[in-house]
Amino acid sequence: MKQSFLSKLACPFDKEDLSIRIFKQDNQEILEGILTCNHCNRYYPIVQGIPIMSPDEYRELSLEIPILEKWGVKVLAEKDRPVFKLVAGNDNQERLPYNASEEQDKFL
Repeated sequence: MKQSFLSKLACPFDKEDLSIRIFKQDNQEILEGILTCNHCNRYYPIVQGIPIMSPDEYRELSLEIPILEKWGVKVLAEKDRPVFKLVAGNDNQERLPYNASEEQDKFL
């Protein structure tokens, strides 16, 4: 995913701003990362350069768990259904808001 695409994204659930944590990139191409809604705390992984932003009912948590574990990210769990939200305290790296262009430069 090109970095220039970030400013066009919003949370599909509540249309709020997203933050990004980049785990792997090549020049201006984000290969692995996680987008997080600042309002509802839902997460959307970026895998092989593709942001996975499907609605909750079309997502399969068991497919996302291996990559989240690789990144050291923990998600909430409920008995009866998957919850696509991050556990508080997952901020091992600073989240980067999309609208902070000068802050982006120091993370790139």
